[in-house]
Amino acid sequence: MGFATDHLVPLVDEGLGNSAYLVGLGDGRALAVDACRDLRALRAAAGRRGLRVAFAADTHLHADFLSGAVQLGHDEGAVVLASAAGRRAFAHTPLADGDEVDLGGLTLRALATPGHTDEHLSFLLLDGPRELGVFTGGSLIVNSAARTDLLGADRTEELARAQYRSLRRLTTLPDETAVWPTHGAGSFCSAPPGAERTTTIGAQKRANPLLAAPDEDTFVQRLVAGLGSYPAYFGRLAEVNRRGPAVLTAAPLLPALGAGQVEGLLARGGRVVDVRSAAAFAAGHVPGALSIPLRAQFATWLGWLLPDTAPLAFVTGEGQDLSEIVWQAYKIGYERLAGRLAGGMDAWLAAGRPRTTTAYVTAGHAGPGPVLDVRQRAEHTAGHIPGAVHIELGELATRAADAPAGALVHCGHGERAMTAASLLESAGRTGLTVLNGTPDQYAAARGLRLTKEDPTS
Repeated sequence: MGFATDHLVPLVDEGLGNSAYLVGLGDGRALAVDACRDLRALRAAAGRRGLRVAFAADTHLHADFLSGAVQLGHDEGAVVLASAAGRRAFAHTPLADGDEVDLGGLTLRALATPGHTDEHLSFLLLDGPRELGVFTGGSLIVNSAARTDLLGADRTEELARAQYRSLRRLTTLPDETAVWPTHGAGSFCSAPPGAERTTTIGAQKRANPLLAAPDEDTFVQRLVAGLGSYPAYFGRLAEVNRRGPAVLTAAPLLPALGAGQVEGLLARGGRVVDVRSAAAFAAGHVPGALSIPLRAQFATWLGWLLPDTAPLAFVTGEGQDLSEIVWQAYKIGYERLAGRLAGGMDAWLAAGRPRTTTAYVTAGHAGPGPVLDVRQRAEHTAGHIPGAVHIELGELATRAADAPAGALVHCGHGERAMTAASLLESAGRTGLTVLNGTPDQYAAARGLRLTKEDPTS
């Protein structure tokens, strides 16, 4: 068959920074690569093109989302293609290096590319002898390579050396070969910022700083030096994906709960997650609630800050998409969703329940005092308010005692800072103020210059 570029549809998850791919095979069937459990976008794309997913390939045991391959196998009879070395505990076609699968005109060839994970495969898509492109998962990505520390600090360097060899292998493909990575900008599996999510082998030879490393030791040093923190839930999902996520027989729902039911849930060790805007949360919220505004990054912070074992109730605002809450939670394995507070905060207050408020101010109204910066380390070193105490949001739950009393809490805009303040409030810290704005705005309002640090120090 002739292969045109419109046969391949990237499906970008902006929140997790990942891309899945839908490939039309020319006969009404399709291949899905690295599809996550939230299959809404993939199914919509397939439906618009009249396609049925006949094959579902996973490049590796994902740590940042639950795979949708098992669900596609159940719902559409898709053949699941994955590494034999992954020892998956569900029906699939196990592939080893060099194995090929006939897709009906096109061929998919497995290439062992360990590094991001032990069992990692890249999938080379062939039209006869011609290399069309390669699905590189967490191996070669745009201007970088995915992180190698997910299996523990003791294996980081070993896997980084494996990653070096895998990238070198991929660069033996023709320069015009398309590169279709899974991880991209915004992924905590590691990727530099940038708008481009696909590339070519030739472009990476010219632009990827890791490929420019003169030797393996330099490659390893550069890759490891760029590794930052990652969400706590990454430590759980690879094993869930190995066993196979539970098949869903209906779309999960978010039942309505009364104020008394929410109080009962809290008394039993459950948690309340307020998904309204930072401003709405600041104006009044359920005492002890965790603020995680519903946006693209919602799943990341839910999985970073809360255990998957606690039942969750949600406080929502008017017009918010309940299905988005549910699917973002389910795609990272959070299924104990008790429901949502019916009527929102108005109903809570009407029932005579108390509320807590949090000061939320713009840069021009922020007073003097200690500053707490909860951004990622790379953001902090790139430019921070002089004297700011830096504690990443993901570390704050265990380091609440290190946060300065009465601090002005800030991030890049305000959302993460409000989440941080809600965590500290739950730990008994009061008198906090959240900055509604950027550190640049705060510095300008006070006549300061941001401090920059050497990121390698």
